Amino acid sequence: MPLHKIITHDSATKIYIWKIEESFEDLFDEVVLNDINLIRLNTMKSEMHQRGFLSVRKLLQEAGYSDFDLHYDQDGKPHLKDNQFISISHSSEFSTIAISDKPVGIDVELAKEKVLKIASRFMDISHLDGLSEEEQIRKATVVWGIKESVFKIKNEKGISFPDHIFENPFLLSDKRATAKLSFNNLIESFNIFFEEIDSNNNQNYTLVYAFEN
Repeated sequence: MPLHKIITHDSATKIYIWKIEESFEDLFDEVVLNDINLIRLNTMKSEMHQRGFLSVRKLLQEAGYSDFDLHYDQDGKPHLKDNQFISISHSSEFSTIAISDKPVGIDVELAKEKVLKIASRFMDISHLDGLSEEEQIRKATVVWGIKESVFKIKNEKGISFPDHIFENPFLLSDKRATAKLSFNNLIESFNIFFEEIDSNNNQNYTLVYAFEN
């Protein structure tokens, strides 16, 4: 079931999730790439990265687009020709895109124990107090996704995850949160939504997406 799920967040936004089960060859045969992205694909050293890249093009097809409708600006931010907003992410077994008529950022991450080793580099680790190790891993993964999603909306050089993007306290059971970006003498707020995606081998993936308030 490669198309894992479609989330209709509201009338303006849909989230498409792909489970990457196909081989590189099968994915490559099912999509058509523009010349720039074909070159980009061929420069990727990791087959996992290549499969993630191609599965995103499968999601574009599910959403009624093709690779020819997608382009990247000089900062690497993706855009659609019809001026709908798009955000893209992939991690190991899953890829996802968010398409909306308002700015959106999305991230999918595999929850790994090593996130706790680097948590102090991107978040206030006091927000993990009182949680079991499993809950700490899950929550730190959500926080990383919050930072990534907010950054993808703004995509400005100089933004630091620990210094400029701040999540407000939340519970894992909330499935939503708020955050703010304090940068260049401006404070902007964001609404965050998250959920966990369980794969067949009991690895947990976390989906996070953000909208500017």
